[in-house]
Amino acid sequence: MKKTIVTLGLLMGFSAFAQDHFSGMSTSNRVGILNGAMNPAEFVNLSKRFEVNIYGLSFNVANNKIGFSDISSDANFEELLFKGTDPVDARVDAEILGPGFAMKWMKWGFAITTKAHANFNITDVDPDIGKAITNDNFVLTNIPLNSTNNQRLNGVAYGELGLSAARSLFENDKHSFSAGLTLKFLFPGTYSNFGLANLNGQISEGPTGAYLTTNSPATLNIAYSGNLADSFTNFSDYGKSIFGGLNGTAIDIGFNYQWKGGSKDYKINAGLAFKNMGSMTFKDGNNQSTNYIFDTQEPGPLDLSQFDGVDNLKEVEEILSTNGYITKTTGGKDFKVKLPAMINLYADFKIVPKFYVSGFLQQKLQDNEGNDQITTVNTFTVTPRFNIGFFEAFLPVNNNEISGTNVGLGFRFRGFYLGSGSMVTALINDSKQADIYTGFRWAFL
Repeated sequence: MKKTIVTLGLLMGFSAFAQDHFSGMSTSNRVGILNGAMNPAEFVNLSKRFEVNIYGLSFNVANNKIGFSDISSDANFEELLFKGTDPVDARVDAEILGPGFAMKWMKWGFAITTKAHANFNITDVDPDIGKAITNDNFVLTNIPLNSTNNQRLNGVAYGELGLSAARSLFENDKHSFSAGLTLKFLFPGTYSNFGLANLNGQISEGPTGAYLTTNSPATLNIAYSGNLADSFTNFSDYGKSIFGGLNGTAIDIGFNYQWKGGSKDYKINAGLAFKNMGSMTFKDGNNQSTNYIFDTQEPGPLDLSQFDGVDNLKEVEEILSTNGYITKTTGGKDFKVKLPAMINLYADFKIVPKFYVSGFLQQKLQDNEGNDQITTVNTFTVTPRFNIGFFEAFLPVNNNEISGTNVGLGFRFRGFYLGSGSMVTALINDSKQADIYTGFRWAFL
């Protein structure tokens, strides 16, 4: 697995990411499909009667170990990724907004949207295991392992088609309240998961290599579907199979309140949304999800050098099974995975004419340890924003549980927008976050 780890180290070495896609744009008072994707109740507040989304792209990379200064240094990426004692957390994530259409009619708002997701995650991986696999300079030592967490390598790609409806429930000269719902039809494309939980034992390093011994049985899940069955480190494989067949549904439910400041403006715009409540089932000829007991007591210590050059889960499974290290408990060909359910809570305040400040909180509703769970992160963003109608500039300041605090920069000129949630920090400090987003939409009447 050495080449796998090297690839991941290089990939994650380009810093880190906050899951707040389109940071700063989604809370703009120029309301459109981006706002509705965050909270379906916002479709009632569309700035124009009609909007057509042409494209939108948000790409993010994340880890909790490597900063920008490390990219240009002579340091070894593998050593940096597995340095210290804190578990390794890393993400690569892309969200693509495809063609979409939204409209408002009387007290209603409607939309049809398309979206694609692709991400790869390293969650709670013990750095000592990474060191043992990647290090060729062995010394005589024993490294204790005692992790109750589920150490995961996980990747997924899927598409969605959303049908949204929102309605104004109350409105007068000063206040308005609306609610909305999006029904998502899910198209699972490809999936992979390696989850090793309750690992207690030690790694013994000597002249002949590194060996893993367990003191008690651990649990292991290996699952794969589609292209990721053959390789889970090549990000192009995610793009080849984003949209599979229709095989899942989810819903978003949202609420919106406005304290009005005029016929076309507000003093406060606040919202609450419950997102991604649903799941999808992977069905493919290349499918498998199996739970195992992992134990080295009877076959003897596991030689970690056997994973040198391995880049897919089938090979990992075969090595462990052939040598008697795993015992199957449950499994099947078709399996279900849960979407990353979350709460979005936000408020946008008009400070003075043309100047606004918004606060946005994303809180996940589940932990990331479940082998059937697509992961996400908690994040909080404060965005000062200057808006003169056709032009808008914003400065998002975000904090997330992986890379800490970062400052970005972005702008909108009519329907085109471009921004980043970490650009300023990357230029002036050793940021552990890198992301960029761009898009174009056309609103009229």
